[in-house]
Amino acid sequence: MKKGIFTLTLLSIIFVLAACGKSTEEKTETAQPDQAQTEQTKSEQAPADSLQLLKNDKVGEYLADSQGKTLYYFKKDEAGKSNCNGDCIATWPAFTQEDFGVPEGFDKKDFGTITRADDGKKQVTYKGFPLYYFAKDQQKGDVNGQGVKDVWFIVNSKTEFK
Repeated sequence: MKKGIFTLTLLSIIFVLAACGKSTEEKTETAQPDQAQTEQTKSEQAPADSLQLLKNDKVGEYLADSQGKTLYYFKKDEAGKSNCNGDCIATWPAFTQEDFGVPEGFDKKDFGTITRADDGKKQVTYKGFPLYYFAKDQQKGDVNGQGVKDVWFIVNSKTEFK
């Protein structure tokens, strides 16, 4: 009789342990798709190209595109309108990237677009003012356009347009 109870107890323990092991496997299988889905959601939310805030000893912090090219504003522009056309736009190409993230200290709501009068293309604006590159900025971190003719300036979170 004692052998029967011992055998029954041993089989019960084995059965319980086997059931616990199976439950753990099921949880692992269902957790993996959730994790993959979370990572996919994160990648969908973050734009592939984000603007950057770079720093230069001469000009301080400034806004650059995802490749590190400096962004400028033109003092002669008006909110919602570019006054840089013809030869000007050849030297100061429009910033036209459509989907981007913004660095800390900037609000995505401050960025928008205008439709250029000369070519009908969209141009990105910051606080209503069009953004440009400088053709003579060849490498990441170049700020050669800062202060040109006292009308071209870098953009940073403290930029005030007048």
